[in-house]
Amino acid sequence: MSEASAKQGTGVKQIHPYLSGNFAPIEKTVSLRPCTFTGRVPVDLAGGQYVRNGGNPVANSDKTRDFHWFDGDGMVSGVLFRRRKKPTPRGVGRSASQEDILIPEFVNQYLVTDAYCYSKASGLWVSGRPLLPSIATLVNPLSSIMAIIYHLLRTILLVLLSHMTPRTYPIKKISVANTGLVYHDGRALATCESGPPLRLSLPDLKTIGWFNGKIAQNELIKDGSHGVMGDSFGGSGPLSSMLEWTTAHPRVDPVTKEMIAFHAVFIKPFVFYSIMPPERQKEHSVPPPKLHLPVPGVTKPKMMHDFGVSREHTVIIDIPLSLDPRNLLRGLPVLSYDAAGVSRFGVFPRYRPQEVQWFETSPCVIFHTANCWTSELSPELDISQACVDLLVCRLTSASLVFSAGNLATPALEAIPPEYAEEEQCRLYYYQFRLAGPEREHCIQHQWALSAISFEFPTMSTSHSMEDARYIYGCTTGSGSYTVALGKAAKIDYLAKIDVRTLIARGTAHPPQQVKGCVDARTVQEVSDSCDPDDPIKLFRMPEGWYAQEPRFVPRKDAQLEDDGWLLTYAFDESQLDGDGQCPESATSELWIIDARTMKETVARIHLPQRVPYGLHGAWFSEDEVLGQRPYLGTRQLAPE
Repeated sequence: MSEASAKQGTGVKQIHPYLSGNFAPIEKTVSLRPCTFTGRVPVDLAGGQYVRNGGNPVANSDKTRDFHWFDGDGMVSGVLFRRRKKPTPRGVGRSASQEDILIPEFVNQYLVTDAYCYSKASGLWVSGRPLLPSIATLVNPLSSIMAIIYHLLRTILLVLLSHMTPRTYPIKKISVANTGLVYHDGRALATCESGPPLRLSLPDLKTIGWFNGKIAQNELIKDGSHGVMGDSFGGSGPLSSMLEWTTAHPRVDPVTKEMIAFHAVFIKPFVFYSIMPPERQKEHSVPPPKLHLPVPGVTKPKMMHDFGVSREHTVIIDIPLSLDPRNLLRGLPVLSYDAAGVSRFGVFPRYRPQEVQWFETSPCVIFHTANCWTSELSPELDISQACVDLLVCRLTSASLVFSAGNLATPALEAIPPEYAEEEQCRLYYYQFRLAGPEREHCIQHQWALSAISFEFPTMSTSHSMEDARYIYGCTTGSGSYTVALGKAAKIDYLAKIDVRTLIARGTAHPPQQVKGCVDARTVQEVSDSCDPDDPIKLFRMPEGWYAQEPRFVPRKDAQLEDDGWLLTYAFDESQLDGDGQCPESATSELWIIDARTMKETVARIHLPQRVPYGLHGAWFSEDEVLGQRPYLGTRQLAPE
């Protein structure tokens, strides 16, 4: 239990649930190391690498402190499927169809951010108190203004001291890069909202440097000079360090290869928008880079984690979850949820955010989008008259924000009956009908596709931004991701949802708007189904085993959208000791699951150590690993 939780009830400090068991950070990093495995590793994975990001605080000696699952220094953990030539007997020629041997190799590394470097070089990590204040401290209604000011001033002081500390990087960027991963234009990038993306190298996962939208540190630019930060993300003004804050979920168009991102900040207009095309255009002609275009219509700083991007449109999600230091002056936490407020979706053509149309609906919290596409397009129909479809993981309250910090959800004032909903986290479908000649814009559809809990969505990336059929994700047999104090949410089911079928059902027989649901079955009822055409398929983890966010990888010769594999890290909690803690000998596995049937685990990679329950991962294909841009060096703990 955190300090905040201790104040709420028992008065006894216990180890925080998100610092215990397999949530607990690890201290050991290893370079690429061969792994044993059972089963048969699909040849489709040859030369590629699966990598997952997550918070792993280096300052961790105080396990009773305020802590939040989203805190911590970024650590990436990956498995490379290295090709090895199959030996042939002497005198026998190698067959062109002869498959290579695949050797899985595990590697994990800290991301060498400014904050990580200073924590290590200054000895701050020994104190057990991280550089940055915990999210739990900032969102806890019981945190006093003086306590929050103290933590903020402490961080500011340490940042200033870092500029006077020899043999370390001065802290110019506060991002810990611990959230997501994306590949764009020859660069693998780690992401987090509080700074720009951070480039890392594949397959060794070493840190190369901060990416400013044009170039990363330690890259060689055309004139042969050393790559430095330029006038792009953030520009060069006094607010540049804030304007470079980039969403943890930038989107890469699988056709044009453009990377689309937004920047949520504390200054008006509060949301900016950027599009970065690849440097070398091949098949598609796209506009030049557009950086920091203002998105009008947002009235205050908000918590914005994800957004929707179709081939033609972008959707900004403005939920009633304010993220504003000025809340302290109003007697509210820095992160505050208005349960009687409204959620808003801003839809605009990809290159014209000034044409945004805003759609209002009931309050909710959305952290992740699953897919977005534009429908009803035809040669004779102007694009402004199109519908934009969006699939999101919709929560009915901000309880997950608090439970992930082991905090009790604040008591809410009386909620008007029209806004009252049961606690849930479901895959939701929205269809926004854009305004056109002689018609108003409106939300045509808004309802859940399934009643099961659903988070951490993934899909075939080649089918993203279009009317795809399948979405994969995580669910739980307990019915909700909200947990009691002293406990943590765990994933015991993976789900595959045929969204096209369920959307068709809902369109033909619309459920109640907002509160309705197409398929009302529970996890158990879905599990009991024997229908081979069931639109929902579940993969149940064995008793005591828990998964993490999965990642879909297609077959090389896939003819169907779902013809491929799900990769997920898995952990057997029977390894925990009597106090629920992980011994140093505990290990994890990488499971490869048949994504079509959702029944068979075709291979289990036995890792040399465990991988804590973390956040988001990515699959990097062999072409992406081999096609990385050259660089001059990597960031070390101290500048060379």
